[in-house]
Amino acid sequence: QIQLVESGGGAGQFWGSLILSCAISGLNLDYWAIGWFRQAPGKKREGVSCIDSSDGTTDYADSVKGRFTVSRDNAKNTVYLEMNSLKSEDPAIYYCAAAFVNRRDWGTDKLDRYKYDHWGQGTQVTVSS
Repeated sequence: QIQLVESGGGAGQFWGSLILSCAISGLNLDYWAIGWFRQAPGKKREGVSCIDSSDGTTDYADSVKGRFTVSRDNAKNTVYLEMNSLKSEDPAIYYCAAAFVNRRDWGTDKLDRYKYDHWGQGTQVTVSS
């Protein structure tokens, strides 16, 4: 059974940090990239970051470059999103998702949510002063 389970959300402080976790089961991460997405009220779901073990790359949305870091623990089959310097635009529900790296259109725009087949339930992130 394929499962992605996010955790670690909660209340962060402006310019503070939070670390989100995505525990994955039922997928071989050599063939599946893991992306982080977020959706704020009234807004579209947007791609935040992606880690692709098939080519060793990571991608980030411009809005989080230099502040967020995505990483993976192979032993735990878990992907992390370290969020630093939290800003007012960061509060949202954060989702992790899995995309098959052998799909024909995978190489471009790895933050395209329509390329992702499996999703977690999301974890809420808020930011306060």
